This record gives sequence, C-alpha cells and structure tokens, in this order.
Amino acid sequence: MIVEHAELTVVAGREGDFEAVFEKAREVLDGADGFRWTELLRCEERPRTFLLLVGWESVEAHTVGFRESERFQRWRALVGPFFAEPPSVEHFRRLGDRFAG
Repeated sequence: MIVEHAELTVVAGREGDFEAVFEKAREVLDGADGFRWTELLRCEERPRTFLLLVGWESVEAHTVGFRESERFQRWRALVGPFFAEPPSVEHFRRLGDRFAG
C-alpha cells in the first residue's frame, strides 16, 4: 500500500467551510478504484494548513486511476476553490508496522 501525503493551504477565513465540504469530497474518494482510507488533519501552528493522507493500492491507483478519472474532476470541483496555492503531493511506502506504545 502507498500513502499519499498532500499538504493543502486553504484561503484565510475559509477553513471551516473547507472542513465541511471535505466530508462530501471524502465520499467521492471512497468510490475510487484502489482507494483504501483517508484522514484529514489540521495544523495547530498554521491553521490554514491541512494534511491529507490517503491510502491507495499503488501510486498508479492515485496518479493514473484516480487523477485521470471523472471522480477526480468532481473531487477537485468540491475542494479546489478553497486552495490558496497548489497542493504539495508525495507518495510514501510503509516500512513496518505502526507502533502504538
């Protein structure tokens, strides 16, 4: 599995609206081929900054399967208007089990 790491900067004053709309955008992601899970985090020090984590079967499931689909267009139409700048996106591979000690 691959984890998409996307740093999103939201237009000042629109953070609450973004959080509300993201619930609808999450439903769009949920039906995508290769999608496994998603989590949205908000930065404490930079409240306009959000970290979107998405589990995918592979990098290609995200970059080709989702990005080249109609679902991506719907997802982007929902969340895109809130972006103050283009998201920074990278993909990570887990190297071991999660430790919760």
